[in-house]
Amino acid sequence: MRYEPVKETLGNIFKRSPWARIIFYKVLDLLILRTWHVHRELRKWKRSAPDAAHILDAGCGFGQFSYYLSKMSDKFSILGVEQKKERVCECNAFFRDIGKENTLFRSVELDSVQMPDSFHLVLLIETLKYVHNDQALLRQLHTSMKTGGMLLVSTPSEFHGAESDDNDSDEGQFREFYNKNDLKEKLKLAGFTKVKAHYSYGIPGQISWRFSMKIPVQLVNTSRLFLVLLPFYYLIVLPVAVVLNFIDSHTVHSKGSGLLVLAWK
Repeated sequence: MRYEPVKETLGNIFKRSPWARIIFYKVLDLLILRTWHVHRELRKWKRSAPDAAHILDAGCGFGQFSYYLSKMSDKFSILGVEQKKERVCECNAFFRDIGKENTLFRSVELDSVQMPDSFHLVLLIETLKYVHNDQALLRQLHTSMKTGGMLLVSTPSEFHGAESDDNDSDEGQFREFYNKNDLKEKLKLAGFTKVKAHYSYGIPGQISWRFSMKIPVQLVNTSRLFLVLLPFYYLIVLPVAVVLNFIDSHTVHSKGSGLLVLAWK
């Protein structure tokens, strides 16, 4: 099952004005469970973060996490890097339109970011699986961080295929998932002194994902005409999905198809 074409279609619909893009971000925040987990960790990080923190959003996609961080503080300095030039141009235009001068986007390969001792926080959200030499990238990110800085990684776990019933890989993906212990070891080899990891997408998250993401995406992949029906579908599904996402993001899971990892320099 392919998610990227659907995300691109929705992105094209909502990019027409700043307010439409903000609505798009809000929809992603509500529906995508990993966002609930990431936002929760970012709120925790904010409590002890420097007032003028420097942040790297590595593989920033549509820029939704950069937008979330930019609202936390106007003093933050945020750099988003993304390979797709069109997305970078759209993000820069959007952030200029809403007056967020503390956020900038660049179209570069991740392995070309050479900024030693620069960042208090680095985000790597659903990006590592697309990197061929992941160990080299983790070492590079460690070098780019300030002492005491935090790396936040979100990626599919070793339970991804079994629990999600979705074995199709996105184009350009080098691996489908990471084993929890293997990824922790990679981070320690990269130089990180403290690593924590926990699973997301437990039973509540799997139920939410199936009805709020899998079924709609299957329908839209069948025919773009189903986009017209999605608002009516979500009137019923969205309240239930929000409750399930909240439960999943506030529950300790013994296993889950998602993996959230925190690492400190």
